[in-house]
Amino acid sequence: MATVHLRIGDLVWGKLGRYPPWPGKIVSPPKDLKKPRGKKCFFVKFFGTEDHAWIKVEQLKPYHPHKEEMIKINKGKRFQQAVDAVEEFLKKAKGKEQAHNSSSSEDKSKLTAADAKGRKSAAKTVKSLMEDEEDLGSRKRGRPPKDEKDLTDPESSSVQRLVAGTVSGFKWETNQVQEDPHFHHFLLSQSEKPASSLEPISKRLKIIEEDAGSTSIQAADSTAVNGSITPTDKRIGFLGLGLMGSGIVSNLLKMGHIVTVWNRTAEKCDLFIQEGARLGRTPAEVVSMCDVTFSCVSDPKAAKDVSVKEFRELVLGPSGVLQGIRPGKCYVEMSTVDPETVTELSQVITSRGGRFLEAPVSGSQQLSNDGMLVILSAGDRTLYEDCSSCFQAMGKTSFFLGEVGNAAKMMLILNMVQGSFMATIAEGLTLAQVTGQSQQTFLDILCQGQMASTFLDQKCQNVLQGNFKPDYYLKHIQKDLRLAIAMGDSVNHPTPMAAAANEVYKRAKALDQSDNDMSAVYRAYIH
Repeated sequence: MATVHLRIGDLVWGKLGRYPPWPGKIVSPPKDLKKPRGKKCFFVKFFGTEDHAWIKVEQLKPYHPHKEEMIKINKGKRFQQAVDAVEEFLKKAKGKEQAHNSSSSEDKSKLTAADAKGRKSAAKTVKSLMEDEEDLGSRKRGRPPKDEKDLTDPESSSVQRLVAGTVSGFKWETNQVQEDPHFHHFLLSQSEKPASSLEPISKRLKIIEEDAGSTSIQAADSTAVNGSITPTDKRIGFLGLGLMGSGIVSNLLKMGHIVTVWNRTAEKCDLFIQEGARLGRTPAEVVSMCDVTFSCVSDPKAAKDVSVKEFRELVLGPSGVLQGIRPGKCYVEMSTVDPETVTELSQVITSRGGRFLEAPVSGSQQLSNDGMLVILSAGDRTLYEDCSSCFQAMGKTSFFLGEVGNAAKMMLILNMVQGSFMATIAEGLTLAQVTGQSQQTFLDILCQGQMASTFLDQKCQNVLQGNFKPDYYLKHIQKDLRLAIAMGDSVNHPTPMAAAANEVYKRAKALDQSDNDMSAVYRAYIH
């Protein structure tokens, strides 16, 4: 097989660590981003993501010759979106090339031999008008390379080029290319400069410090959606493979984390074992084997108890979490629980020398599967930072909200609003029906207004289609409403809207809707 010389502008497949090969393009790095020492590498920006990275040359393959091979070994949704982004990029570039060639042909027919010198100068000007990738806001003039020598050094040119061809050789085309919309952020691991120097192009960890005495908030951008994160080298444990936990674990594995799983129903672990997870026989064994153990279970009793008999054995039982806690072991509670319960859990874990973080998640089963959850964290800040790659794998954003209990409070408030909203949607749909109005038209109008959202459209479609397959259990949203109301009572704050919605959900539960999606609250209005 002939040697392939990679150059700036090449479309490639880049492999970073344990991640699957991902489509990208070789570009010039920012001037203030230092090239790593050692083996030859290229600076690659990945399609469908928000990341750039230095990739060793042996981890790169040309895009077109290996396209079919790569597509066969990776069937993920995000991967397909990345490939689609490449094809869209090629399509646009080809369109610009054809437009340029058409314009050039027309101009050529009008030129005479006496214009040759001027024609050469004009053509050179048109072909060299390209974006300078070393400064995303500026442009430089350049020329296509004349020979192989011009193309071998990734730092010799900042001109973008489109590649098409075979392993033995490439056809190079030059185009006037606008800034690629797929890429905005850089991986900062190779930079010796402080994060502030890259502030305009990177938001990896944005920290907002409020006035003294108030809660500090830290939001971390996720890269789960792009498949280009650096997984922690810590061993990860995960307890609970329900609607939310299953998607979370799947994304942790896809992003290269080492995960040991446990579930009350052991059969649920089988699929994840096939995907590379390890099996823990008990919660205590998982905690003992792992550096950081996450738990995502159903309700406060489950979170505080843990095991086949509702959760007491998960933390406090003879084979529970507490039995595996030793100084330095970390426990992250992701269940939605009341502030009192999570505070008690924190005290139990830290009393054994463990580190504790609460990290309930806002989202649905689909968002969990897509790695697009919103994670609310509170407790041990250093543990929050240690969990960075895990949170990036499972969610699109994470927040640090201060002391233990704050995340539980915020999550209950969010779910109170969401549950009340769903009850109101159901009320509107049924009122439309009984007054002779089209429910579909009602939905169409809502989706054209200020209330339009994916949540609104999805839940209304559930109702119109009579499909209440659980994405977020009705019994869980009713539990959260109840807990939010109790939290309001504890501070003497009225929650009349939540209280009314809670009664509707209780009615739906009485109609045997507990294990259906929360949108099944609709049935409380038609019975």
